[in-house]
Amino acid sequence: MTATGGGYSDAGQHSQTLHATFAHLPGLKVVTPSNAYDAKGLMISAIRDDSPVMFMFHKGLQGLAWMASPEAAATELPEEAYSIPFGEANIVRSGKDVTIVTLSMMVHRSLEAAAELEREGIDVEVIDLRTLVPLDRKTVIESVAKTGRLVVVDEDYKSFGLTAEIIASVVEDDPAHLKAAPQRLAVPDVPIPYSRPMEQFVLPNAGTIAAAVRATLGNVRKAT
Repeated sequence: MTATGGGYSDAGQHSQTLHATFAHLPGLKVVTPSNAYDAKGLMISAIRDDSPVMFMFHKGLQGLAWMASPEAAATELPEEAYSIPFGEANIVRSGKDVTIVTLSMMVHRSLEAAAELEREGIDVEVIDLRTLVPLDRKTVIESVAKTGRLVVVDEDYKSFGLTAEIIASVVEDDPAHLKAAPQRLAVPDVPIPYSRPMEQFVLPNAGTIAAAVRATLGNVRKAT
């Protein structure tokens, strides 16, 4: 188990999100829950799995006293044991215009962007991958085949990461799935800054996600 994520001015020593680093290693499964319900179900699956599992939870989703946590992360949990299978993404919001593929904290940021875009008449589908390894390419491809447009959002680094892997998976299946160039948002290749304004600048947020959606629709508007 390890904690990930920025947003609380703890600099590069404690704020990096390194999903792709571990997903790159053959034989290692990588789990990234976005809410309490998924965290319990995926943890039970991880304990029962015979393979090594890297369970990566975002500090900003735990309800810590010094960090604001999205309300939707604090889901109710059944007392009894239950498991969530690895490799099954969750469509947390259905839509017909654009697909956003994301995970962990960025699920909540993407839902915030989707709510903003809905007021503009843009219907966004949001997919929570839940696990990187195994990766549910099937759900992603089916969604993009429906919407024709793709935005991938990750709090990990942009180069050599998940954003490129998702786009490659869609294009390798059929380039005709895409009606427009895909967009990807991730952290630039810099250590996470200690300065809060600089840290917020490098992390994807609802405004930059909404701007990426508008860009793939050909309706470019500056993010706020």
